Amino acid sequence: MRAHIGSVEGKRRQTGSRGAVTIVWLCTLWSIVTLVCSLLATLRAAEAQPRAKVPRIGFLGSSSPAPYEPIIEALRQGMRELGWVEGHNVTIEFRWAEGELERLPALAAALARLEVDVIVTQGTPAAIAAKNATQTLPIIFVQVGDPLGSGLITSLARPGGNLTGLSLLAFELDAKRLEMLKEAMPKASRVAVLWHPDFSPHVEGLHGLKSAAQALGVELQPVAFRHPQDFEAGFAAMSQGGADALLVMGHPMTFNAAPHLAELAVRGRLPAIALYREFAQAGGLMAYGASIAHLYRRAASYVDKILKGAKPADLPVEQPMKFELIINLKTAQALGITIPPSLLVLADEVFQ
Repeated sequence: MRAHIGSVEGKRRQTGSRGAVTIVWLCTLWSIVTLVCSLLATLRAAEAQPRAKVPRIGFLGSSSPAPYEPIIEALRQGMRELGWVEGHNVTIEFRWAEGELERLPALAAALARLEVDVIVTQGTPAAIAAKNATQTLPIIFVQVGDPLGSGLITSLARPGGNLTGLSLLAFELDAKRLEMLKEAMPKASRVAVLWHPDFSPHVEGLHGLKSAAQALGVELQPVAFRHPQDFEAGFAAMSQGGADALLVMGHPMTFNAAPHLAELAVRGRLPAIALYREFAQAGGLMAYGASIAHLYRRAASYVDKILKGAKPADLPVEQPMKFELIINLKTAQALGITIPPSLLVLADEVFQ
């Protein structure tokens, strides 16, 4: 009898143990189900929330994209340093005029219709086109020689309106380029100047160059261009006019054609200086001016401030701080020119 009772009690204990395990398992399962339901509810709530808008930058270029690849990379690098990564938390809409400046108004209007958050422009013609296209969207100009004279802003300290950016000081430095050209070629008495007669900064810049030329005892030979097709005829005119050297004024067309202009200068045995380092890289004798890549890297700080709520009218226009002198010694040797040590010691880069 006692054995029977003990057997019954053992079965009861086993049954009770299994029941306890079952209860624990059910509680665990219920906790898992509750957690999954909570996670699903959280995901649905997150999906229901509107996604944060990714800012869009419009880029309006006067030139062609190919020669600007390293310069645009400088802009991207500057933006990455400030936390803006293209394709991740910002996008860039590029529009290029390919040197056909008459296309700029339509391209600027297209960017304005996209309602981008800010427009970055390359060169004075692009900045003017963007200003004419919108009076509300923020515009950051880069590579503008004279933002005041071009009518883009009312003051360097407080630009007013919807534009600000970085000045190039392109034409203020033309006198310095002429001086360097004369230093490299002391016997030069007649210097051709490649300029665009319908480009107001060139008109003013050429006027200032005449005073510098007089002080250096140099006669200027202005050679006009309006289209890239004019360059060949222009170099023929320089040869016929007896030019000893050449100064190329800064313009989207001369930047785009920098390698071609360098080739024409070497072919015509003309020692030449330009604003763009690409000119000296391609075989021109010298280049002197603000570092274009540095300007675009600095432009990223303007983009950052605008995207964070700053107004262009409150951001002072920045003057270039970094200048480069590039000398192509290989070209100098080919032309039979000895670059004086006073210039070589100033050079940031020398091609040999």
